[in-house]
Amino acid sequence: MAAEKETTMTRLAALLALLPLPALAHHPMGGAVPSTLWEGLASGVGHPVIGLDHLAFLLVAGVLAAALPPARGARAVLAFVAGGFAGSLLHVAGIGLGPVEMLVAASLVLAGAALLAGAAGALLSVGFALAGLFHGHAFAEAIIGAEQGPLVAYLAGLALTQAAIGLAAMLAARRVAAAGHGVALRRATGLAGVAAGVAFLGIAMAG
Repeated sequence: MAAEKETTMTRLAALLALLPLPALAHHPMGGAVPSTLWEGLASGVGHPVIGLDHLAFLLVAGVLAAALPPARGARAVLAFVAGGFAGSLLHVAGIGLGPVEMLVAASLVLAGAALLAGAAGALLSVGFALAGLFHGHAFAEAIIGAEQGPLVAYLAGLALTQAAIGLAAMLAARRVAAAGHGVALRRATGLAGVAAGVAFLGIAMAG
């Protein structure tokens, strides 16, 4: 029975990896810079959801963090959020971090590989914070040129949404593990993360 469930989850991961992937230019306002507080907040809330490379990383990160004790896992997820905040501010300040879309995709590949390898140690928070820098820098492209009010609202919505997704994924993964399916979940999520990351990397390189 357990083997059958593991096979089903592995097939699900493969199916997810084959889903059509959109271009990486995922802006909630259709490319327009937010001009009001509401637009800034809505854009910040929506960006981690419609940006599938970022969303995939958050889900994989949550499953990775679930292998840690609850408090340490939560700190790891929040380290990613804090790194993202810093990365966004760097972009707004005009400081580049290189080919961030490729690095975002690479972070997803590495997170998936870490799940497959069963790696979730003390340095996970450091890795998440570093990944957050690149994700946040990419996110900030949507608010370059915005006034201070919409910019602050965007960053607040972005941080809250990322934290909510990452922590929810961590809690869900802990429940699955408690039910005895943790290994199958980590394997399926790891495979999906690596496959999606490679696909996004190909899109970024082609662009």
